Amino acid sequence: MSSKDSPTEISPDAPVETTFTELGLDRRILKALGDIGYETPTPIQAEAIPAAMQNRDVLGIAQTGTGKTGAFTLPTMNKLATGRARARMPRCLIVCPTRELAAQVAEDVEAYGKYLKLEMALLIGGVSFGEQDKKLTKGVDILIATPGRLLDQFERGKILMTGVQTLVVDEADRMLDMGFIPDIERIFEITPFTRQVLFFSATMPPEIKRLVDQFLHQPVTVQIARRNSTAKTVTQRIARVPSSDGKLKRNALRWIIEQEEVDSGIIFCNRKKDVDIVAKSMTKYGYNAEPIHGDLPQSVRTKTLEKFKSEDIKFLVASDVAARGLDVSSVSHVFNYDVPFHSEDYIHRIGRTGRAGREGDAIMLVAPLDDKNYEAILDLIDRDSIDEIDIPDVDNFPREGRGGGRGRSSGGSRGRSGSSGSRGGRSSGSRERKPARKAAADEREDTPSKEQAEERENAKPRRSKDSRSNAGTQRTRKAPGRKTAKSDDANDRVTPNASSQEDKTETKRASSRSRRAPKRETDSETPKKSQSRSRKSADSETETPKPRKSSARKSEPRGKRESGGKDAGFGGDVPAFFRN
Repeated sequence: MSSKDSPTEISPDAPVETTFTELGLDRRILKALGDIGYETPTPIQAEAIPAAMQNRDVLGIAQTGTGKTGAFTLPTMNKLATGRARARMPRCLIVCPTRELAAQVAEDVEAYGKYLKLEMALLIGGVSFGEQDKKLTKGVDILIATPGRLLDQFERGKILMTGVQTLVVDEADRMLDMGFIPDIERIFEITPFTRQVLFFSATMPPEIKRLVDQFLHQPVTVQIARRNSTAKTVTQRIARVPSSDGKLKRNALRWIIEQEEVDSGIIFCNRKKDVDIVAKSMTKYGYNAEPIHGDLPQSVRTKTLEKFKSEDIKFLVASDVAARGLDVSSVSHVFNYDVPFHSEDYIHRIGRTGRAGREGDAIMLVAPLDDKNYEAILDLIDRDSIDEIDIPDVDNFPREGRGGGRGRSSGGSRGRSGSSGSRGGRSSGSRERKPARKAAADEREDTPSKEQAEERENAKPRRSKDSRSNAGTQRTRKAPGRKTAKSDDANDRVTPNASSQEDKTETKRASSRSRRAPKRETDSETPKKSQSRSRKSADSETETPKPRKSSARKSEPRGKRESGGKDAGFGGDVPAFFRN
């Protein structure tokens, strides 16, 4: 059902007059929060925690960075503080769209519940299932998982959903973007109808609203207003580049980094392939950088994040999904190598710096093709413009496909009108190689296979000089291989005046069939001279008597194919010269 409580939009920076102690949380949880230094809840926590502790469904509409992780983990842990999980039957299920976000939630659960005797397991792809299976067999209270791995293990019978008391769905709109909505529907269906649902999403597109109406029962809706301004501790700047050319942008990025005092920085790219390319380029030029994106093994991603948090890596080149939920307070700079496709991602990206009261810098490369997305960002943050960095001589930076030098500002025209020396050398080399490649291809095509060689060898006797010189034997060349074991039918068929349409049609049919049939040894062993004499003899004898010659032209091909010693075309015994 849909919510009966009218949602009230709360400012993310609204003052909160209550404390965690006043929310009624378990004293052991309060002790853990005190160790971390948390005393006052965020607006979404102040509204969602009391409703969740009353065992009501909660719909939280909030952006990342508003404290929503604590809004669903704290009341859930308070609920599970008493009781014990059974083998393979988790009591709480938290579903996250990405491995990194699931790992971040797991860290928070571990920190908040360090004084509770709760078992927690992380079930994500890219990690060996052996250790996870041991925990599930022992019994876990809180299972944090990604949709794919969760359903995979459920189908294998490794997990039972009958004991789930609370189901948490985090970043539901991100689930929609990644195509996980069918999986989420399946998870709702296999969990008990009586479970409590805590559902969180930054936006409410129609598909997400349909899920809420279908699976949540009279939820309490807590809506946090979208941040239309970034943190005041973050200095925002852009750098204009004349083209989206990758090499030009990488040179511009390195120039900017050289001008800044970077303690540690995150470089965001829109595409995973660009993440790898930029990270490789940074390493090539002496920068301590490593990539992180969804195609890398989970063990590599986890190790990379740990190294970045411990400052063993200075630059982290990341995609949006991989850096979701990343919380590293020491990040001094965020570089947007690409303008994000979604304006909300810009706020999320630059929110990785300027944390915990520190100052940060956010710099974004903007090409002419990015103007539309850049305008959307300006509309969201309610600004007319962002301060610009002037990169000297950026128009003449090297570009891909032309090896450097001067050129026009358009990326496409540069490729055609770039440095003649570099590009000319490649073109010349290409022209020299093409004939060799073509010759090699031609050689491969002209080299016959074993079957083709045998077929050509068998066809040689049928293409004698006599048959080529004789104008009346053209049909023989078109349809070789009509000889039989007892007579030289191919030669006998080629008689003068035998040019009727019926003969041509039958000749073509016979030719098609003869190609499929193997040539007999008696034909291949006939000497060429003997074939020539036989052909001349046959031609002279077939002119008498005339009635028989006329009959042979009409029905002779089929008769000869179907009979060994008699021919249906003659209506009786075959003449002596056909039996020789």
